[in-house]
Formats: sequence, C-alpha cells, structure tokens
Amino acid sequence: MDRLRISKQQGFGVIELMVAGLILVIAALTAISLVVMAIAVNQHNKIDSTQTMLAESVIEQVNSTIIGGGTSGLTDCAGNSWTINTAPGGSALSGSAIDYTESSPPSNYNMQYVVKTPCLTSGTTQAVYDVRWNVSIVGAPTNPTNSYEVIVGAKRVGSRNNAMVEPSALTLRAITGN
Repeated sequence: MDRLRISKQQGFGVIELMVAGLILVIAALTAISLVVMAIAVNQHNKIDSTQTMLAESVIEQVNSTIIGGGTSGLTDCAGNSWTINTAPGGSALSGSAIDYTESSPPSNYNMQYVVKTPCLTSGTTQAVYDVRWNVSIVGAPTNPTNSYEVIVGAKRVGSRNNAMVEPSALTLRAITGN
C-alpha cells in the first residue's frame, strides 16, 4: 500500500500580508514625496534662471551703452518698452544689494518685466519680475575712476517667501567702464 503523502501547503498569513502592504504603502508615499519635491525644485530653478537672465540683460545693456550719461532699452514679452538709465544713481541699496522696501524707485532705474509663453503680446502671462538697478562711480566721491559698479536685482512679483519653490531676490554686481 502506498503511503499517502499529505503535504501542507503554506501560503501567506494575514500578518505577513499586512506587513507587505505596509511596506508597499511606505514605498509609494516616499516615491510620491520625491516627485512633489522634484516639481518644486524645478519651479525654483525656473524662477532663479529667469531672474538671472533679466539681471544679466540689464548689466549687458548698461555695459553696451555709453556709461554715465546714456540710456538703453529693453522690451518685455507684453510689448512694454523699458528705458535703462546708465547715469550714476538708481534704486536704493541695502548694503550691497537692491533694497526692495523702497516703494517708489527712480524712473528708468526699474521695470516690471512681463514674461509670457510664447513671448508674444498674445501669449499667456507666466510671471512679472521687479527688476531694479543702481549705477555708481567706483571710488567716488574721494577718488573717482572711469569705472562703474552696476548692481542689478531681480525678484518675482508676488513671491510667497517659500524658499522651496521661489528663490529670494537675486542680486548681480559688475564693474564696467573704460
């Protein structure tokens, strides 16, 4: 007579399934939080890149103009033409950065630059940036030179002070002249 072999089939128990499910939920939540963080960092970098591009554009305009008395111009995506004054003076400074607490910066030393997608007057507005600059003679008033220090700041209008998503105001400094 053959012996009947009784084999015990083993499967997953309820506790094992609960532990596996918990591990799966934790892994999914971790992945979702990484995706959300990546989106926030991408937005931060986009704003930071735009601020840098705008500040560099103003520095290039000042540098390419006859420093000390000329003006230059820049047109934004909404079709606004902005005059860039290169004479010494400009927006108030707080230390070596632009002071955004100044409520009425001098005309032709600031602009509310509109960014649209696509960059046409009919495009969708993406953001508005408050761009301000200050031009000063290096060494003035005691030992003036033919060089100028240009300080340009750019800040997204309506920033919510959320450092994860929106960078703080950007300040670039350059020395230019003949």
